[in-house]
Amino acid sequence: MLRRSLENRDAQTRQLQDAVTNVEKHFGELCQIFAAYVRKTARLRDKADLLVNEVNVYASTETPNLKQGLKNFADEFAKLQDYRQAEVERLEAKVVEPLKAYGTIVKMKRDDLKATLTAKNREAKQLSQLERTRQRNPSDRHIIVSFEFWYAVQK
Repeated sequence: MLRRSLENRDAQTRQLQDAVTNVEKHFGELCQIFAAYVRKTARLRDKADLLVNEVNVYASTETPNLKQGLKNFADEFAKLQDYRQAEVERLEAKVVEPLKAYGTIVKMKRDDLKATLTAKNREAKQLSQLERTRQRNPSDRHIIVSFEFWYAVQK
C-alpha cells in the first residue's frame, strides 16, 4: 500500500513536471511572438506618423483646395494611428504583461517541484532504511514501530 502511494505520487510529480515544462516552452514562445507583434505594430504606427507629417509638409506647399484635401487626409490618417496606438497599449497591458508574469509563476512552480522531489527522495531513503531494519531485526518491534511512527509524523 505504501509503495502504491509512492508510485501515485511519482506519477503526479512527473505529470506536474511535464505541465511546467510545457507551459515554460509555449508561454515563453507566445510572449516573444506577441512582443514582436506589438513592436512591429508600434513601428508601423511610427511610420504612419512620419507619413502624416510629410503629407502636412507637402500640403503647405500646394493650392488652397489641394491643401485642404491633403490636410483632411492627414487628419483622418492620424486618427487611424491613434487607434493603432490604443491597440499597441492594449496588447502590452492585456496580453504581453500577463504572459510575462507566467515566467515568474513557472519559476516558482519549478522551485516547488524541486522541493517536492527532494522531500520524496528523502522519504524513499527513509523507507528503504525501514525495510533494511525490518529485514535485519524482524523481531525488534520497538525499532520498527519507532521508524513507522517517525515516518507517519513526517507525512
